[in-house]
Amino acid sequence: MPFLPSLPDPAHLRDLYRIYPENVQPLMDYHEGLLRGDGALTIADRELIATYVSALNACRFCTGSHLVYVEVFGQDPALIEALLDDPGTAPVEPAMRPLLAYVAKLNTLPSRLVAADAQSVYDAGWSEAALFEAVQVCALFNMMNRIIEGTGINFDYAANPGAHPARGSAPGEAGTSYTAFGASVTDTGPGA
Repeated sequence: MPFLPSLPDPAHLRDLYRIYPENVQPLMDYHEGLLRGDGALTIADRELIATYVSALNACRFCTGSHLVYVEVFGQDPALIEALLDDPGTAPVEPAMRPLLAYVAKLNTLPSRLVAADAQSVYDAGWSEAALFEAVQVCALFNMMNRIIEGTGINFDYAANPGAHPARGSAPGEAGTSYTAFGASVTDTGPGA
């Protein structure tokens, strides 16, 4: 049940942002730049990190939503469950292991990160820019997970698999999804 009386049940993030549209578009523009812009990490890697962080935080809404993007951008959605079960044996590229370990530690024990954690990322061939992108994705989804959980957003994409607008789309079709989402909830976009 949502924690804000003005939200319907079930509540979706768009319901919250339609009621409280302030700052939505800049936040969605940040999502767009970080998750869809050019970067040191692929879009698939960034969506994988976003989904992994959300799954570590047990945020069903964000996990379900971003599992769709994991698949759209060419990754197996079952990979998230495998990472949760045992990150050491999950079928990820070897270079991703230290990056995902860094993100997992940042997510749960940020004050315990040490230089050796970053060095293992660099030793796997990642650049400083790649590590910073991973840190930003982790931070963004910690914030989003807390907005979702703190307001009681309870729409479940696992129970409504056809509800995600990107399901079955090609990567290019999901290219401006965050900006479009922001515009759709704030009624500022074309055709709104």
